[in-house]
Amino acid sequence: MTIRVLIADDHAAIRAGLRMILDAEDDIEVVGEAADGDVAVAQAKALRPHVVLMDVRMPGVDGITATERVTADGPAKVLILTTFDLDEYVFRTLRAGASGFVLKSASGQSLIDAVRAVAAGDGVLAPEVTRAVITAFAATNTDAAEPEPSGFGDLTEREREVLDCLGDGLSNAQIAGRLFIGETTVKTHVSRVLTKLGVRSRVQAAIVAREVRDR
Repeated sequence: MTIRVLIADDHAAIRAGLRMILDAEDDIEVVGEAADGDVAVAQAKALRPHVVLMDVRMPGVDGITATERVTADGPAKVLILTTFDLDEYVFRTLRAGASGFVLKSASGQSLIDAVRAVAAGDGVLAPEVTRAVITAFAATNTDAAEPEPSGFGDLTEREREVLDCLGDGLSNAQIAGRLFIGETTVKTHVSRVLTKLGVRSRVQAAIVAREVRDR
């Protein structure tokens, strides 16, 4: 399968660099570009990409609102382009349904790996980065009086184990290794966990896992 990618960033030079890196891969095709969030949403609807590389700070409709609209309107996954400063914008993007993060300073191969991972439903770029984001987010949103997350009680024992792995920032392959099950089975469990919790991405599920631990 050729992975269709839409690049959304307000800097033409960055878009050109990302396109050059991604288009060089046989299994990746950049199908469009957008300089602001409004255009990104329209392009996502028209071009049906598998992955949208989304900058957080853009003029007009920002990456946060655009991410929410893209993930609500279709199956496209959003991979956030960030400087990783762990500010409120990143946290809000998590809530909006982002599937993962890639640093603007990342190497070309890291970017390619991230796009492939998100397209495959994995959503893990670098576990240490994912864990840091999740930990920081949970630390600012923990309340012992909070009720059990919606849908958590509907999870099976195995699904709770998978959710716990997501909370550790593990990829599907790493979850399979920890639980001694196949990756296809992991994907099925992850999909069911997301559905039962009513969340859009594995990163959001990971946040739920951290909140449950900290209750």
